Amino acid sequence: MAYFEILLKLILACILGGIIGFEREHMNRPAGFRTHILVCEGSALIMVTSQFIFEMYAGRVNVDPTRLGAQIVSGIGFLGAGTIIRDGFNVRGLTTAASLWAVSAVGIAVGIGFYEGAIIATILIFVTLILLKRIEWNISKRNRHSTLYIEADNIPGQIAKISSVLDKYSIVIKKIDFVNGEEDAEMLMKLLIKLPGKLQASTFINDLHKISGVKKAYEE
Repeated sequence: MAYFEILLKLILACILGGIIGFEREHMNRPAGFRTHILVCEGSALIMVTSQFIFEMYAGRVNVDPTRLGAQIVSGIGFLGAGTIIRDGFNVRGLTTAASLWAVSAVGIAVGIGFYEGAIIATILIFVTLILLKRIEWNISKRNRHSTLYIEADNIPGQIAKISSVLDKYSIVIKKIDFVNGEEDAEMLMKLLIKLPGKLQASTFINDLHKISGVKKAYEE
């Protein structure tokens, strides 16, 4: 390989990885601008090295130029796993982990000289992260999950009264936990609920406070 070709591949990998990384940096994600550049650059360098080894030893030993690239695809998982964060009932960082994996594939394509595929993939990844985010946001908005805490007297029929108020607003109870036990005089319930689209928490919380024996209800 000519030095100009090597330089072109590494610079192009830097640019393409930086484009995706810039969007992640702008969204203040754990893996941002520099991380994506390094992943794409490293992937490209590994493929350039694979090509170099193949050309150097061609005809003398049996060399598979795709072997090192295959290790990138499986090995990038540890870096992606580091960006995934558990936040209560939600998981954050999956998109960033996926973008890192996709950027490593872009680097592999650049390193082997498949420039058209690398550039087209970069455009599609960027469009997915920017333009399709609005669609994803609208879907998640219609399926909001929240945590509701209710402090109330532990009296017969109390849970049924609370459930009827939530049913009134089409709120689905996904899970109920009793923080201080079901046998205490007062109970603290932790409910994972699914809220309909534009419902404000204050609306149904006010109705919960009207139930006799309910001392406090609040959303986390």
